[in-house]
Amino acid sequence: MTQTETQAVVTLSLMAAFADGDKHDRERAEVRRIAEALVNTDAVHLPTLVQDVLMKRVDLAGAAAALRSAEARQLGYEMAVCVCDADGVQSVPEQKFLSELRSTLGLDAGLARKFTEDAEAMAAAPMDGLIPRAAGLSAAAPVPTPAAASGGTGTRTPNVDEAELDQTILNAAITNGALELLPETLSTMAIIPLQMRLVYRIGQAYGYELDSTHVKDFLATVGVGLTSQYLEQAGRKLLGGLLGRMGGGLARGLGQQAVSSGMSFVATYALGHVAKRYYAGGRTFTTQMLQEAYAGISSEAQDLRGRYLPQMEQQARTMDVGKVLSMVRGRA
Repeated sequence: MTQTETQAVVTLSLMAAFADGDKHDRERAEVRRIAEALVNTDAVHLPTLVQDVLMKRVDLAGAAAALRSAEARQLGYEMAVCVCDADGVQSVPEQKFLSELRSTLGLDAGLARKFTEDAEAMAAAPMDGLIPRAAGLSAAAPVPTPAAASGGTGTRTPNVDEAELDQTILNAAITNGALELLPETLSTMAIIPLQMRLVYRIGQAYGYELDSTHVKDFLATVGVGLTSQYLEQAGRKLLGGLLGRMGGGLARGLGQQAVSSGMSFVATYALGHVAKRYYAGGRTFTTQMLQEAYAGISSEAQDLRGRYLPQMEQQARTMDVGKVLSMVRGRA
């Protein structure tokens, strides 16, 4: 893609991020932070683009017109869909924005609908199809008791296999690190549902039956935004020339490492271990305690990611979009 097309795709993604006027201020602030943190190029200065979008100095028609190739138009639409779906089911304003975008870009209605359906299925999938008992929970599950905090019912069990749970967290971090190496937009979007699934399983291992709202709140509390995390991951790939590259799979070369920050491995590893401490401790952590624990474990994970990069690369070589969808739906 040309630099002009890259800027247009980023612009449409930011417009999608702010399409829902009801989005939490915390998430909107995270979007601004991500824009300031991402590496900027001569063609794309993200903080300026954020202000242009917020001040309505750019419009959908102008950004769409800059996408000259069919591949760029498709990528622009796919990223906008994933941004809207990153935090769950699309709102009415988001649906209206995406419908107008598809029409303006002149995309094939069938192909656009298929991608949207896959993205929405992925967004809705994290809590579906989970086994009754997570790994490590004793076979004789205790009788549920009222939870220590809102968001689900709680049980207490001393029979959690800590080593097995640690391995589950590491495996999830490696899988998400592998997804970071892939160029497909849906692969990038899959990271969030898999993180949600991991938190759910950890809570369940310690006797808590959680719902999606509680899991999302947990991620937000430790500082992991849903929309902003997708934007950061996809933005790194896009600005590095990886996102949307045709062919799929790591076998096309290892240029991915130039734009891969290892953030998905770090974030997933830290989320898992903070969740483990939180639910093992009866959900008594304050917000500050959770955020401090997340920061500390993230620092540890930064030192680990190089050790596990070969495993991430190996796993990425075996992945395609179909397998990614199956993983998110709990079928792989």
